[in-house]
Amino acid sequence: MAETTSGNRVEIAKLILVPSLITLGVTILRVVGELNNWSPALFGKAAGGGGAVVGIAWLPIFFGIYFALKLVGAGAGPASLGKTFAFWGVGLVLVVGGGFLGFKAFQSDSAALGIVALLLMVAAIATQFMGWPSLAKVLVAYAYAARIPVLIVMYLAFKGSWGTHYDALPPDFVSKGFATDFWNVAVVPQMFIWIAFTVLVGTLCAAITAAIAQRRKPAAQAA
Repeated sequence: MAETTSGNRVEIAKLILVPSLITLGVTILRVVGELNNWSPALFGKAAGGGGAVVGIAWLPIFFGIYFALKLVGAGAGPASLGKTFAFWGVGLVLVVGGGFLGFKAFQSDSAALGIVALLLMVAAIATQFMGWPSLAKVLVAYAYAARIPVLIVMYLAFKGSWGTHYDALPPDFVSKGFATDFWNVAVVPQMFIWIAFTVLVGTLCAAITAAIAQRRKPAAQAA
């Protein structure tokens, strides 16, 4: 199942096209639902989304599986599942550390801690390229394709005071003006935290899928 660098090349744009369009559709549905005050259980307006059912946070689970099947089928599976899981574990530790420091930075208003937290998020993403490079490329591309539209929606929501979760501020948040608020509430979560989340969740689901596929392959060959 080793990755190939020639022959069965995977076109990232083609691979993420349908998942990205589905994700965009869910984002648009969420915006429409919140603006029209549809069911709070499905379209929560609380800051951060409130775990609403209609949202794109769940999609990396399914698309991680989808990407794994496509990559393995194209001969671009992981060279080593052990390395994939190991570097996923390293990435998880980095994300947890970054989240902890980010929370401390928010509490203490420390720019230095905030920068370190973002660097840890970036490092968590980077480590996934050491485990399953082709998957990491696909997941990073998908993550930005999913989150850039959300960032645009958040900009419009902030400017228009929509009253949705896209422009909701966290509890006890002290506003410091549009630019600073937008950076802290929109840019940092969407372009760093959610990217790392998408890549790590997708990697775990993909690695499990690849492991199952790897176990089934010898059985099919024997049959």
